[in-house]
Amino acid sequence: MADDAFHELRVGFTAAVSHELRTPLARLLALLETAELPGADTRGLLEQARGEVQAMSELVDDVLFLSELETGRMIVALGPTQIAPVIEDVVEALTPAAERAGVELATLADPEVAVPIRQRMLRVVIENLVTNAIRYAGDCVRCTITAERTDEGVVLTVADNGTGVAEDELGRLFERFYRGDRARTTHGSGLGLAIVKHVVTAAGGTIEARRGPAGIGLEIRCVFP
Repeated sequence: MADDAFHELRVGFTAAVSHELRTPLARLLALLETAELPGADTRGLLEQARGEVQAMSELVDDVLFLSELETGRMIVALGPTQIAPVIEDVVEALTPAAERAGVELATLADPEVAVPIRQRMLRVVIENLVTNAIRYAGDCVRCTITAERTDEGVVLTVADNGTGVAEDELGRLFERFYRGDRARTTHGSGLGLAIVKHVVTAAGGTIEARRGPAGIGLEIRCVFP
């Protein structure tokens, strides 16, 4: 029974990957065919084609990374890592992209807080959560990354005051390849939040997505023991 379930899961995952690759491949083919037409803006079309190739490359990288996580070949927990320096590195690296998207990044991290997770894995979590906000929160919004110790444990929160997500979509955000209405119009592998959930739970933590105060924006909250 377990083998049948695993086979069904693998078949479903393979079908989903194939479907996700077909879309950028179809767009790439259309762009290349358009570039052959008289008077076509070849430079602009090639730039768009490059974007489609990058999207496919990102998808393949994320699929391989998630596969390594799920098969246990990627070690998640390995001693405590301080959160604040990792947050600072991620914010510095993503600030140019955030500025282009009209998103202001802010941090509120306790420098003494640490979590039982490898530094590389922690960076994957924070980078994916912040990138998600940059891509989907909307223009002229603020994204705040918070790390603090509470009675529950160490809480890492990435919250924005952007367009938010419908209540009935919140529970699906961590599904592989799931995209809300806004996400369907932008590039992304659809695996970022699935990877985040796997890393957090593998480290013994929990994760949830909820609406921000007064129903504005999106807040993703990770709690580590």
